[in-house]
Amino acid sequence: MFARTQIPRLEEAKPQRIRQRSEDIQLALLLTYITFGWMTIEGAASLLLGWVSKSLLLEAFGIDSIVELFSAGVLLWRLRVEATGATTLQHVDLVERRAARLVGYSLYALVAYVVFNSGYGLFIAKRITDTHESVWGIVIGLVAKIGMPILAAYKLKVAARLNSRALRADAVESITCGYLSIVLMIGLAATWLLGWWWLDSIAALALIPFLIKEAGAAIRGESCCRTK
Repeated sequence: MFARTQIPRLEEAKPQRIRQRSEDIQLALLLTYITFGWMTIEGAASLLLGWVSKSLLLEAFGIDSIVELFSAGVLLWRLRVEATGATTLQHVDLVERRAARLVGYSLYALVAYVVFNSGYGLFIAKRITDTHESVWGIVIGLVAKIGMPILAAYKLKVAARLNSRALRADAVESITCGYLSIVLMIGLAATWLLGWWWLDSIAALALIPFLIKEAGAAIRGESCCRTK
């Protein structure tokens, strides 16, 4: 009797895994579409406000959004390849590795941007003086600070289930956006109220070791589900 009850469960195991993976792919696609829309609005608003107010901080935040748009585009391509179902596991694996490398390189681009922006901010600071633009900049940062960690947490969970290094690397960019939003808010407030224009440049440099580690792991194609 024990053997009879176990056979159906073994037969159902594989279909259940396939169904769960399909659901995870759809969730990952939804998260990517949210990221795509979010970064488009955030990037446009930051660049426009930065240009109007001559704020290096806001312009830099907008550039970060553009990097994340590229990452989201790559991830969208990778996920849609598997979502169609009209492909082989070998092809999905190949696309995953290519996508992970591309997103990994975008993380390196983000490192270069952070270094350049920090150095530029220390030597040629554009100080924001318009209170109206400061308030809107802080609002943009606050929205990103609240939303990005939540979005990143969902991405990391789905990435672990899919064993997708590309999705994990994209989640790292969302984490970076959340961190930079704190830098943005503190930097705008400190520059506006205290004149501490150098604060954001130094704080942003703390991200570099984390970004380099995750970029290297993505390009090498290391499993995102290994025990740490």
